[in-house]
Amino acid sequence: MVRWLERKKTIYFTGITAIFGFMLAVQLQTTSHPKVRDTRDIWELRADLKKEQQLQQQLLSDIEKYEEKMRSYQQRQSSRKEAVLRETVSELRKEAGLTKAEGAGLVLTIQSFYPDRYTGPITETVSPELLQRLINELNMYGAKEIAVAGERITNTTAIRDVNGATKIGDSKISSLPIEVKVIADDAEMLYNRLNVSTIRDDFVVENLQLVVSKPLASVVVPPSEKNGNVKYMEAAIAEKEEK
Repeated sequence: MVRWLERKKTIYFTGITAIFGFMLAVQLQTTSHPKVRDTRDIWELRADLKKEQQLQQQLLSDIEKYEEKMRSYQQRQSSRKEAVLRETVSELRKEAGLTKAEGAGLVLTIQSFYPDRYTGPITETVSPELLQRLINELNMYGAKEIAVAGERITNTTAIRDVNGATKIGDSKISSLPIEVKVIADDAEMLYNRLNVSTIRDDFVVENLQLVVSKPLASVVVPPSEKNGNVKYMEAAIAEKEEK
């Protein structure tokens, strides 16, 4: 019985000692790592707040600056697209012969030609076949732009006989003489080739003469007065660009 009491006392003493030791360890831990308190006064806090506000203002200013750069870039891109589109339209109008052309070239004159003591029919105009042959010859020798009797020749220009009259497009060829204006990259070469070509003999056969001028520094070819046929085209509705 005595031994049991002594053992019980020992257990109680050990438990109390453990609890006391744990509390002492916690107190020492708290003492060695005290909480850091903000010891700044009101003026220091105000100064720090002002610095933070200035930093925020600077960040907002930088954001606005970069957004302005982005808007400017988008506007330049839009202007560039518009300029490219306008340039493309201008090139297409030029290729279609809807604008005046000017450059170095030649002026050809088709006029009557009758040898001495000629008796026979009088030629008053040039046939569509002979005129087309001349245009093909000019194109083969490097002609860029051609106008016959003031009518611009394009890829869609029709040269035909209508009731005995030669017509270019919707215009009737006037009576002789007929003037043909030609613009070429190399007017001198075009002049030389026409002088050795047999095309002049073809005109003589029809009692006509083809007179070729010397190369000129400036020849003006008028624009075509015929508008393009767009009956199969429809206006497209532009979609809004996604942001």
